[in-house]
Amino acid sequence: MTMDVDISVECESWSAAGDLEVLCQSAIDAALAESGLVLAPVTEVSLMFCDDARIHELNRMWRGFDKATNVLSFPAAEPGQLAVAPLLGDIAVAFETVKRESVEEDKSFSDHSAHMIVHGFLHLLGYDHETEADAERMEDVERRALARLGIADPYAATIPVEGGHS
Repeated sequence: MTMDVDISVECESWSAAGDLEVLCQSAIDAALAESGLVLAPVTEVSLMFCDDARIHELNRMWRGFDKATNVLSFPAAEPGQLAVAPLLGDIAVAFETVKRESVEEDKSFSDHSAHMIVHGFLHLLGYDHETEADAERMEDVERRALARLGIADPYAATIPVEGGHS
């Protein structure tokens, strides 16, 4: 399988994350491996590294939320069609929000950026966190993908909610 990763950098501050090509490819490879899903022989994903103003605009336009967020995903294929879909979709990641979260959560900026890429990519594969069960399933795949990258469990420091979800 060939995964074409198209990267667009709209905010030069993203240079703080290091080599974005390597970061994206390794995060996507780990997420795909842990998902266990089969994709088309040749498929493409696009990532846009932007600032909070741009992701705020996208969040308002496409989701109806008038605020910045860390990552947005725009799936181009239905989960049942991934094995034949030539385009998985687009991911947008916001610099200021990811940077602030990495500081607040005492994580390296590069590690938190990788987590956001994994998270966004899993949304393209059909994962979601609308229900507690879906969130646990998605977080489990995220943990395993990040462990492949040598990144600590991003949910380990969170306070468990009723029912054991963290």
